[in-house]
Amino acid sequence: MTRDWHRFALGLVGATMAYNAVEGVLALAAGVSAGSVALIGFGLDSYLELAAAGALFWRLRLESRGASHERVERTERRVHRFVGATFVALAIYVSAQSGWILWTHRVPEESALGIGLAIASLIAMPLVAWGKLRAADELGSAALRAEAKETLACSYLSLTLLAGLVANAAAGWWWADPAAALLMVPWLVVEGREGLAADGDD
Repeated sequence: MTRDWHRFALGLVGATMAYNAVEGVLALAAGVSAGSVALIGFGLDSYLELAAAGALFWRLRLESRGASHERVERTERRVHRFVGATFVALAIYVSAQSGWILWTHRVPEESALGIGLAIASLIAMPLVAWGKLRAADELGSAALRAEAKETLACSYLSLTLLAGLVANAAAGWWWADPAAALLMVPWLVVEGREGLAADGDD
């Protein structure tokens, strides 16, 4: 049963890596084409999440290959701390990008590709995150649980991106996207501190 959950978790994390790699390329291309800071930032965030998923994939592969319990536990702690660091980096990115947009009144640009990416992430990422959380409970992996929450953060950023594009197009509310994104920062900081505080005894 545990082996099945390992395969399930590996599949979800691998799918997350592939999705974020493609999403990053498309978002950056759309952002450059439309001159959109929000879309460019969304693309860069995709690679931050790709790094976190890659670290977790490494941890899960070690266990699936029969690594010793001690080695798996050491890797678990390291990956948990790494994911915590990516949460902090994400909080800094969201704060800096949102602050810059609010300061400069940089209006989110309309982009059909950007809207499509945001909608796709809103549909796919919550389902992936739910699967990871279930697997994390079955495997007892705090690192997997933390990375699943980062996948949820991706969904939230997709929502703010979509809301900003739609609100600006419909009502001229250029500030909607950065304001909504800033609401997520306290949660990101809490999750990041929790990951960084993971037992560091190797």
